Amino acid sequence: MAKDSIGVIFGKTSSLIIRFAVSDSLATRRGDYIKVWHESDGWTLAQVSAITSSSEDFSVDEAVDAAEGSSKIGDMDEHIIADATIIGVRDKEGVLRIPKSPFSPGDKVFKADELLIKQTLGLMRGDVYIGLLEGQSVHVNLDANNLVQKHCSILAKTGAGKSYTGGVILEELLDKGVPLLIIDPHGEYATLKMPNDDKPSSFERYGISPKGYASQVTVYTPANKLLNPTADYLFRLNGINLSIKEFSQFFSDGQSQNETGMLFEAVSKLKVEKQNYTIEDIIFEVGQNKSKVKWNVINKLETLKETGILSDNATTINELVQEGRASIIDMKGVNPDLQAMIVSKLCTDIFDARKLNTVPPCMLVIEEAHNFCPEKGFERTVSTDILRTIASEGRKFGLGLMVVSQRPARVDKNILSQCNTQIIMKVTNPNDLKAISKGLEGIGSDVEDDIKSLPPGVAMIVSTYIERPILVDIRTRKSKHGGASVPVVKDPLDRSQRAVFEPAKIEIKPESIEDKQVSIDDPKTMEFTKPVINSQKKIENAKTIMDSPKTIINKARTIIESKKNETQKTGSLKMELPQHNEEIKEQIERKKGKREISLYRKMFGSRKK
Repeated sequence: MAKDSIGVIFGKTSSLIIRFAVSDSLATRRGDYIKVWHESDGWTLAQVSAITSSSEDFSVDEAVDAAEGSSKIGDMDEHIIADATIIGVRDKEGVLRIPKSPFSPGDKVFKADELLIKQTLGLMRGDVYIGLLEGQSVHVNLDANNLVQKHCSILAKTGAGKSYTGGVILEELLDKGVPLLIIDPHGEYATLKMPNDDKPSSFERYGISPKGYASQVTVYTPANKLLNPTADYLFRLNGINLSIKEFSQFFSDGQSQNETGMLFEAVSKLKVEKQNYTIEDIIFEVGQNKSKVKWNVINKLETLKETGILSDNATTINELVQEGRASIIDMKGVNPDLQAMIVSKLCTDIFDARKLNTVPPCMLVIEEAHNFCPEKGFERTVSTDILRTIASEGRKFGLGLMVVSQRPARVDKNILSQCNTQIIMKVTNPNDLKAISKGLEGIGSDVEDDIKSLPPGVAMIVSTYIERPILVDIRTRKSKHGGASVPVVKDPLDRSQRAVFEPAKIEIKPESIEDKQVSIDDPKTMEFTKPVINSQKKIENAKTIMDSPKTIINKARTIIESKKNETQKTGSLKMELPQHNEEIKEQIERKKGKREISLYRKMFGSRKK
C-alpha cells in the first residue's frame, strides 16, 4: 500500500458505494471526504459513511477467558474497514455527475484536497461566510442573493445555537449593505452593536476579528423605556384615520359580521364628518349604536387604545428600511397578541412598500416564527396570512424572509417549503424531526440520526446550489451574542473565597531577626504577618469551604508541633494562633541562618497537602 494513500478498494463495488481497507486506524473517520480515481470520469469525490473494526482471530471464547482473567489478550490481527458514498464529479459543463460504471477493486483511496471538495460540493461561489466544513479547513460561503431572494430557515432545539447562527448571517448581510428588519421577541439581537470579547483564541481559527455594528443598528421598542431602557426609539403605529382593513389586522380573534358592520358604519360616518379622526372618535361613534354588540367592539377598541401603540407620530417603513442598516423591533415586555398584531401590520406595510419600490430590497427576519405563523391545527394568528404571502411572492419584489424557530413541527409548512436554504441544527423531538424530513426539500428520513447527534454550534445546511447536505462548524460571531442562557446556580467559590487558597509567599530574611525576640508590634514583624491575618479573616468569613476555621487552625497547630524538632537546633518558634477576634500574639526566636521560610507554609502546609 502506497504511503500517500489511506486505503485500497476491495470486494464488491458499484458506482454509488465503495468499501476499502484502511491502512491506519487514525487515517480517516466517519464524515471525511475522500477521492478515488475512476477510469472514465477521473477524480471522484466520496464521503466516508461508516467505519468498522474486526478481528477474526479473536473469538468469543477467547474474549470470555480474557474477561475472566484466565488468559491474556495476545496480538490480534485487526482489520479496519470503511464504507464510502460516492458524491460525484463535475463534467466540462460544471454539472455534477455520478459515474455510470463501478470502481475497480485494488484502486487506492486518498484524502480529498480542498479544491476538489469545493468544486464538487458547489462551494466555489458565495459571499456570506458562515463557518468551516466540519473536520476540514474549507470555508463555507452562502450566496447572498440566493439567501435573501429565495428565503432561509434556521431550525434547532433550544440551546443548539439557532440565534447565534442567525447573528452570524446578519453580520455578513450588514457587511454587504443589505437592509434588515428584525422581529426580536426576546431582545437577543441588540448586542449586534457591541464587539465580541469572548473566546479571543477562536478568531484566529476562523480568520475574523471582533466588530461591533453600532453605527448600522437601531433598536425600537413597542413598549416603553422603563421596560427596555437600551432601546434607541419608541416604535408606534399610525393611529390617524384607521381603516377597516387595519382593524382586521389588530384583532387576533377575528370579528363577527355584526361587529365588522358596526365598525364600518362608525368609520364611514367619521370620514364624512372629519378630515382626521382617531381611535377615541371611533369609540365614541360605536357607543352611539343601540345594539348590545357594541360593548364587545368597545372593549376591543379600548384594549387597543390602552396599549399605547397607536400614535399620531408613527414609525414609518421608510425609517425602518434603509440601505446598509438593521432595524430591530425589540418585543421584550410586549403582550403576545400585541406582538402578532405588530408583525401583521409591519409585514403588510413592508410588502406594499416593496411592490411600490419605495424602500430598497431587504430581508425580513422573524425570530420564534412558530408564534407568528403557526401550522394549521395550532392557534391562528393575524400575521399568518401575510407571512405566507411574503414567502410565496416576496422573491418577485426583492423581499427576503428568514424564519427562525425551535419548533419546526409548529411552523406553517407552506412557509418552510418556500425556504430554499435550510440551516438545521440539533433537533431531538420526534415530531420536529418528522416535520423536517418530510417537509423540507433535500432532507430525507435517513439523515434524522445525524440531526439528533449534531453537537452545539454545528449545522446541517441544505441549499439549491449545494449538491448535498453538508455539516458546517458555524464560525465565531464578530459581535456580542445576546441569547446566552442566564446561570441559575452560581460558582460555590467566588473570587473572595478563592483568594483563601492562593499561596501567600512571606519570606523572613535572617538579617531582619538577628538572635532576638521579635515583638508583635514591631513594624517589620507586622509587615509579613499582615497577609496571614488577612487570610485568617477570609477563612472566618468563607461560608462554603469544606473545613471550618477552627479545623484549619487545629491542622496548623499539628503541623507546628511536628516541626519543633527542626527548629530546636536553630532557635525556637512560639506562636499562638488567633481565635476569631482575639489579639494575635506570637514570639519568633531563631538563630542566624540564610534559609528562607514561608510563614504561610509553616501554618497551613503546602498546597499539595
